[in-house]
Amino acid sequence: MKTFKRLAVYLSLFGPGLITAMIDNDAGGITTCSVSGARYGYNLLWTIIPITISLIVVQEMVARLGIVTGKGLADLIRENYGIKNTFFLMVGLFIANLGTTVADFAGFAASMEILGISKYLIVPLGTAVIWLLISKGSYKFVEKVLLSACIIFFGYIIAGIMAKPDWHQVVHNTFIPHIKFESEYLMLVIAIIGTTITPWMQFYYQSSIIEKGLKTIHLNVTKMEIILGSIATNLISIFIIITCAAVLFPKGIRINEASEVSIALEPFAGEYAKIIFAVSLANASILGAIIVPLASAYYICEAMGWESGVDKTYSVAPQFIWIYSISIFVSALLVMIPGAPLVLLMVLSSFANGILLPFVLVYAISLVNNKTLMGEYTNSRGYNIIAWVTIGVLIVLSIGMVFSLYLQ
Repeated sequence: MKTFKRLAVYLSLFGPGLITAMIDNDAGGITTCSVSGARYGYNLLWTIIPITISLIVVQEMVARLGIVTGKGLADLIRENYGIKNTFFLMVGLFIANLGTTVADFAGFAASMEILGISKYLIVPLGTAVIWLLISKGSYKFVEKVLLSACIIFFGYIIAGIMAKPDWHQVVHNTFIPHIKFESEYLMLVIAIIGTTITPWMQFYYQSSIIEKGLKTIHLNVTKMEIILGSIATNLISIFIIITCAAVLFPKGIRINEASEVSIALEPFAGEYAKIIFAVSLANASILGAIIVPLASAYYICEAMGWESGVDKTYSVAPQFIWIYSISIFVSALLVMIPGAPLVLLMVLSSFANGILLPFVLVYAISLVNNKTLMGEYTNSRGYNIIAWVTIGVLIVLSIGMVFSLYLQ
């Protein structure tokens, strides 16, 4: 009985880490993994293991920083690096997040249209529901909804199994790299990493940890959640790649959007595979459309010294509600406008994320090594080596992504 009670206590502390990790597989992430499998088969599976390690390292630092200081990342950057640096960082992040939210609403609209529902009906309805969820719901209720929705991500595993892949090739390519020095191949490697570790998730995760009220006694449980969440989200990525590698790659079917996978799957894997993939994409997209604007509201309010939090009412935190509302309503409107420059916004978003990620990560590791802030909870020498190597690789790849986008 004591074991079950202890397990219940541990599980009650879960939420921020799992949600943040799973939302990595939003419309952009799913598109990247789908294109990777369709164009290069199982060859890019090897990227998932180092990405998982990097995600664990970065998220653990951010979580520890939030738990020990009790402050959000934007708040700490403002206090330690000045208002001017924080202002320009926030403007860039808002633009990047707006483009990401547009991509999520576009993915939601496309997946629903595959299931026979018009985007002109479902996008306004979905927007209204998520606005009510955040503006009227409590943090605990919102967290339960998001955790429940995360279960639907495992539909990708079912779709992957239904695709009947070559499991020997899957294992071989997961553990043995097959690198091709082609621009498209290298761009996809960068994109897989870029959609897994993003600037917005560092701010959202730290803010949600604070709103949940986690303390230093919860560090070990938080680390466990980070490991489980990172493994789970990248397992989903593996199965998205597997599905497209098994079904689309042998047929030479090239895709550019995740929604195209659902249509392409039906002749080869059956109608159920098509429906599962479409429903899973819709779920991932709407979750991204909830979380990414929430990250914007958190970090802008923290940077400006305004009240923030899902538990706060409009009278207490009006700026928080306004920033969230503008983010989702503008994004939804752009998706419904015929001929709107959605591709330009998405490319701009990727460009901004590529530029901002190095700055965000350097700020985070500098703060977590500040003994005045962290006391005994600063990084050890060994952990710093791992963290700086991880951040160094991410910076190089982010710079590569920015240049590749610029040259397109």
